[in-house]
Amino acid sequence: MSKLDKEEREILEAFESGNLKTVKNVKEQIKKHQAIAEATFKKDARINIRLSSRDLRSLQARALKEGVPYQTLVSSVLHKFVDGQLIEKNG
Repeated sequence: MSKLDKEEREILEAFESGNLKTVKNVKEQIKKHQAIAEATFKKDARINIRLSSRDLRSLQARALKEGVPYQTLVSSVLHKFVDGQLIEKNG
């Protein structure tokens, strides 16, 4: 079994101890969350952006290191930024 993070361990422990509760309207909740997930990951818009050659090479190198296409890396970074998940470091 792979290592679990804290949240995953808490969920597993709650499941094993019988402390999880079923939500009302399970099928409706599943459909709702599936629709949200599909909308979140739907890529239906294109942008064009001009970057310096140096920045593009750095992005491509970082993406290669991460094992993802560089466009995917750029999309992920932008998504995290607009979602408030990226925190600016001072200094």
